[in-house]
Amino acid sequence: MPELLIRGARVIDPFQELDEVLDVVVARGRVVEVGKDLPGKGREVIEAEGKVLSPGFLDLHVHLREPGREDEETLRSGLEAAVRGGFTAVCCMPNTEPPLDNAPLVEDLVLRARELGLADLFPVGCVSQGRKGRELAEMGLMHRSQARVRAFSDDGDGIADAGLMRRALEYVKAFDGVVVSHPEDADLSLGGQVNEGEVSWAMGLRGIPALAEEVIVARDLLLAEETGARLHLAHLSTARSVRMVREAKARGVRVTAEVTPHHLVLTEKDIRDYDPVFKVNPPLRTRQDVEELRRALAEGVIDAVATDHAPHSPEEKEVEFDYAPFGVVGMESAFPVLHTELVEKGVLDLVRLITRLTSGPARVLGLRPPEYGGGVAVGARADLVVLDLESEWTIDAYSFASRGRNCPFHGWRVRGRVVLTLKGGRVVHRMEGVL
Repeated sequence: MPELLIRGARVIDPFQELDEVLDVVVARGRVVEVGKDLPGKGREVIEAEGKVLSPGFLDLHVHLREPGREDEETLRSGLEAAVRGGFTAVCCMPNTEPPLDNAPLVEDLVLRARELGLADLFPVGCVSQGRKGRELAEMGLMHRSQARVRAFSDDGDGIADAGLMRRALEYVKAFDGVVVSHPEDADLSLGGQVNEGEVSWAMGLRGIPALAEEVIVARDLLLAEETGARLHLAHLSTARSVRMVREAKARGVRVTAEVTPHHLVLTEKDIRDYDPVFKVNPPLRTRQDVEELRRALAEGVIDAVATDHAPHSPEEKEVEFDYAPFGVVGMESAFPVLHTELVEKGVLDLVRLITRLTSGPARVLGLRPPEYGGGVAVGARADLVVLDLESEWTIDAYSFASRGRNCPFHGWRVRGRVVLTLKGGRVVHRMEGVL
């Protein structure tokens, strides 16, 4: 590949606390020069004046459905959706068929992802064998495999057995791994469809109380404090969960947390006409919850934005609300929605948003180069995205690379989009006519 010069972009690199208009040269898959007024002779030049250049995003929480449900998503379609959304690395969750509870399965996924050359894949292994919540899975073997698994979860189901959760936390300390908690007490949420409260009563649907999340958040924070292990809390949705995380961090508990775009932007009152596209778990909560989640994201109490990308086939999702599965797709809409609803409206500045999409999630996993490109420094792998903040467009779920069409932001008018994604210096996504 010829040398590539990206000229005149505003470079935002949270890994270096860099925010400056610069030229960046990419060659042999790496950043080889960063500076001002760099020569373009003999190089392919991308004029990026007025655009933003940042490290590629890292999504801590996606469901790629492979193996077992390739009708909903494949490795290829999911990773193509990722790079369109600016994600050059994703963590796939283990609630597949069969579950990702052994080394050969996670190795196979990683090797096939490498062959595709679209985005890095970091599988999340199961905590328990078969995700049944009874015995620990082969966490050590998964970590020592070629997949180098460092995060473990039974996501999709909470771990009901506190003793099993404690043993998992103690086990991952040996290699500084992290246990990802799906904070849900199934006995409290059983049969629930939406947030318990005003909307559930008005719609005549069984509610999922905030307490179903909060009792597990409290339990797992205490277990993490007792064991000294690393705990990550997935898809937080309530104000009290946030307060508990803030207090735990102040005590020195090794806890990190994530929040989804839909929990930052939508509330229970956005559920209209029993449309199952708004059915998610945890459910959309109240305006007060959303405000607290936003505040925590801005402050860094919440470390990362993760999409919880969960594609479903139309035959499954487009049914009566009670019978529809939980979940929305989110990788291709994440940045434009967050930029429009948070940055443009003054809730969060652009640097903080990019931080929560790059260095924040990298710290959660303990990733450092060369495992993750992570930066615009000379010598870093060229996993980069170019953002056009002025582009106004309408989200069309039917044009997504993902096989999922269950996007709650379909039809939204947004401002800002990913126009170029580089993976190892190779263009894997480019908006023709823009760059």
